[in-house]
Amino acid sequence: MFGRGARREFAGRLDQLRIFGKGCSPDRKSDHVNVRAGPTKDNDVAWVYTRSGLPVEITAEFENWRRVRDSEGAEGWVYHSLLSGRRTAVITMKSKDELAPLYESADPTSVIAARLQAGVVAQVKHCASGWCHVSGNGFDGWIEQQRLWGVYADERVD
Repeated sequence: MFGRGARREFAGRLDQLRIFGKGCSPDRKSDHVNVRAGPTKDNDVAWVYTRSGLPVEITAEFENWRRVRDSEGAEGWVYHSLLSGRRTAVITMKSKDELAPLYESADPTSVIAARLQAGVVAQVKHCASGWCHVSGNGFDGWIEQQRLWGVYADERVD
């Protein structure tokens, strides 16, 4: 199915979906990303992402296609140019009603700058020693790394 030696497995690498709005890019007019059942355009579209910037984990590679897994565990294949290389993360909480504190510094005794809902997507600027500096629409601060899907435990991001 994949050809001999053409498929490479990864321990995992994190990336971000890139979705262009109409007119935002001269070579792309799509406002969605098709996720396919297999690594060719001949495979059926399994589902469609319509939200840009979502973090995904790359779990395999076949030619110009990447198998990705999202924060909900769904897996499928996307064309490589639809991944941006920028790091984002999704706020995760045990309960959807619980809010994650965002601190002014990487210290739980510092001032709480905001409280973020589960599912909020943040740009990851830096991670070290169990803390990540993140920003997004109307917020900027530090969050405990364990509250994020899109950054591995104890991963250092510069």
